[in-house]
Amino acid sequence: MTQKTKFFTYTVLLLVFTVFVSCREASKVKVIKLGHGLDASHPVHEAMTFMAERLAEKSGGSMQIKIYPSQQLGTERECLELLQIGSLGMTKVSVGVLENFVPDLRLFGLPFLFRDKAHANKVLDGEIGQELLDASLGVRLKGMAFYDAGSRSFYTKKPVREPEDLEGLKLRVMESQTAIDMVRELGGSPTPISWGELYTALQQGIVDGAENNLPSFYLSHHYEVCKFYIVDEHTNLPDMLLISTTIWDGLNDQEKTWLEEAARESVVYERKIWEEAENHALEEIKKAGVEVIYPDKEPFREKVSGMYEDFKKDKHLKELIEAIQAE
Repeated sequence: MTQKTKFFTYTVLLLVFTVFVSCREASKVKVIKLGHGLDASHPVHEAMTFMAERLAEKSGGSMQIKIYPSQQLGTERECLELLQIGSLGMTKVSVGVLENFVPDLRLFGLPFLFRDKAHANKVLDGEIGQELLDASLGVRLKGMAFYDAGSRSFYTKKPVREPEDLEGLKLRVMESQTAIDMVRELGGSPTPISWGELYTALQQGIVDGAENNLPSFYLSHHYEVCKFYIVDEHTNLPDMLLISTTIWDGLNDQEKTWLEEAARESVVYERKIWEEAENHALEEIKKAGVEVIYPDKEPFREKVSGMYEDFKKDKHLKELIEAIQAE
């Protein structure tokens, strides 16, 4: 064998060995798929991207989260169902949708439950928040963290300054019985429609308005159709980050710690950029000609007060509501 042939043979063997080792190393990387319905420019998506980056850093690249935004893997409900069977690793959903799986989370849909954002954060960061994160374990979903999703307010094609102005309006709501009941109490006609179909529904007159937070109203371009944003701030529905218990149980203790730390850090990051996103959205919708209305909230609060009595018929929910109000 000539020197040249020996060199060539050695090079080929080295390449084969390198590829073999690389493949073995790649097979050790745990990739968790995360699907959600928000646009990639949304602050909650940015927070989950931050979490993925932190997890990769903490694990030295041995753990990765691959994110699929904009309903690429299904609606919020569909993603939850995929988590339950272990076909999807993680998702982010509004607790309004999650109440269909975890009844205790209905209480987040109670209008005017929190006094302000500071009160909401105190509850979510404390023992009550942890109890509510754990409430989904019975349906094969593990709550990892709450993301700030701001206050939800109505937006419509005509001005609304008091509850009576909502009477007869077809208003889009999430697939949430609590949201449906709230709109009915206020005199509107609740119409459940998936988030991805809402712009067309507004455009075609299937609904007259909807309710959501400022960044979602802006980033979805719904302000192009609805020229009135009514800051009644009826609910503070956080987003919840969840992982399939099937995937979670497959992680070792160190991997679980890395993921929990990355999730907690992403919450801190998300709250900062959420506030910036709210301010930016408010400026931009005003520039686009949207009239921002600040109504007296008391008449809205009085209209929905009966919902509290209904909720308090459930002993556990009554205790949770009173504990939240006492914080």
